[in-house]
Amino acid sequence: MSASESVEREITEPVDLCLPSGRLNPDAVGWTRQPLHRANLRGWGRTKRWEYWGIVSPTHVIGVQVSSLDYAAVHGIYVLDRASGTEWRTDVTVVAGRGVALPDRAGTGRVAAAAKDFVVDIRQPDDGTRGTTTIRATTPRATLSLTVEQPSGHESMGVVVPWSARRFQYTVKDLARPVTGTLSLDGTAYPITDAYAVLDHGRGVWPYRMTWNWGAGSGPGGNAVQLGGRWTDGTGATENAIVVDGTVHKIGATLHWAYDTADATAPWRVTGDGVDATFHPEHVRVARTELVVLGNATHQAFGTWSGTARGDDGTTLTLDGLVGWAEEARNRW
Repeated sequence: MSASESVEREITEPVDLCLPSGRLNPDAVGWTRQPLHRANLRGWGRTKRWEYWGIVSPTHVIGVQVSSLDYAAVHGIYVLDRASGTEWRTDVTVVAGRGVALPDRAGTGRVAAAAKDFVVDIRQPDDGTRGTTTIRATTPRATLSLTVEQPSGHESMGVVVPWSARRFQYTVKDLARPVTGTLSLDGTAYPITDAYAVLDHGRGVWPYRMTWNWGAGSGPGGNAVQLGGRWTDGTGATENAIVVDGTVHKIGATLHWAYDTADATAPWRVTGDGVDATFHPEHVRVARTELVVLGNATHQAFGTWSGTARGDDGTTLTLDGLVGWAEEARNRW
């Protein structure tokens, strides 16, 4: 059995991410259709935990981030007015990661962050039923009150990426979740309807430097595309998949990304075995963070997808009109 085949096996039973020593559990390496991994991380200094919810409506793009990087907690709320291109951002960094709640299983329990006048409170089912999720957030300029539904039979794509026994990442990408609610900006309320939410749940032990690409697109009927690149190269694992009528179809191929961050509004191309996708940006968010031991540079383009993607089982999805983003992130953390 090749390394790629052993990594890309489907896991169907609950499993611990780590051994008692804190090293990667070999039985945890693979991918899932439902969150089955318990992120029992141990140690301090290189462990990274985060929840990121990205929401796209016809009028706005919203990003909600809660994270703990051991020596710091980095949180943020981002809002884009799609018509005007106006951005609102609140970013908070807390030394030593205080005031953060992050569960060890995706889709369950409470995610929370509180720092000064920044509060995020995300409530998920406690019993693992993966039902309705509520997102509440308050900053000096913006407030959120959102309800994210979980359609019956809806699947998410989870995968463990094994750089080594000591360095690894578990990620869940849950796409095309219907979301409704209210966004308030500077005292003006905007309804969030006909919108889709995407969850990026991450738990792992990371190298100090890493660059990744991530593309996500959602549409009606539980159809979506999830594409990644660079950070999984050489591991035998990928985070690539399509979701058709709520069912995940894994893509095991390593994909090639072509774009220019100097002109990130130009189309982004993602190609590979069974994948011929183009992302058409309407707005690009550029974010940079430089602290003593922490640095980040992100180009995140929002817009729509076109093209096709084929799962390893032969299922093909037309991507035309799926809404979402494509990004490059360079991290020193």
